[in-house]
Amino acid sequence: MANNTRARRQARLSRSLGIALTPKAAKYMERRPYGPGEHGRARKKQDSDYAVRLREKQRLRAQYGIREAQMTRAFEEARRTKGLTGENLIELLEMRLDALVLRAGFARTIAQARQLVVHRHIMVDGIRVDRPSFRVGEGQLVHVHTRSETMVPLQVAAAGGHRDVLPAVPAYLDVKLEALQARLVRRPKRSEIPVTCEEQLVVEFYAR
Repeated sequence: MANNTRARRQARLSRSLGIALTPKAAKYMERRPYGPGEHGRARKKQDSDYAVRLREKQRLRAQYGIREAQMTRAFEEARRTKGLTGENLIELLEMRLDALVLRAGFARTIAQARQLVVHRHIMVDGIRVDRPSFRVGEGQLVHVHTRSETMVPLQVAAAGGHRDVLPAVPAYLDVKLEALQARLVRRPKRSEIPVTCEEQLVVEFYAR
């Protein structure tokens, strides 16, 4: 029941934001390609500039499944980092441990990836890490704990069971899926990161 409730909640959020956040949400959106609620089919009035920027920020937050405080901290770090703030922001978010667990194909959704980390199934360079926000460094190895490899969900992952719903593995990751290992070979580039976002709108939201 809890899983069904969570799936419906994610589907409703996906329809509201106009982006599929999970494979199940994608199926819901195929059947109902409009916003949630009784007025979802109705043509909406033109959104204000603020509403457009707010929605884009919410879309990015939802794709990484992070809280507002986490997003704000990431933005402040991105602003202090040399380069374009919007690109820096997404690149920093992409180096979160839960995001890389998802990109490597160990999990089907960002929520599942976070759960694997929180439940201490994931290691970085041989050390268990239970913080989804942990920043993986260049060259570090993300892998599943030996005792966890026999879990059915991880066996499914190792057999490539999530390939049908996940984007291709990005070039900044060297993945050995059958061994449930992934190495961050270099910092991700915005153009390679499979998230849907007009990052400049997010920058404008925080700079208002």
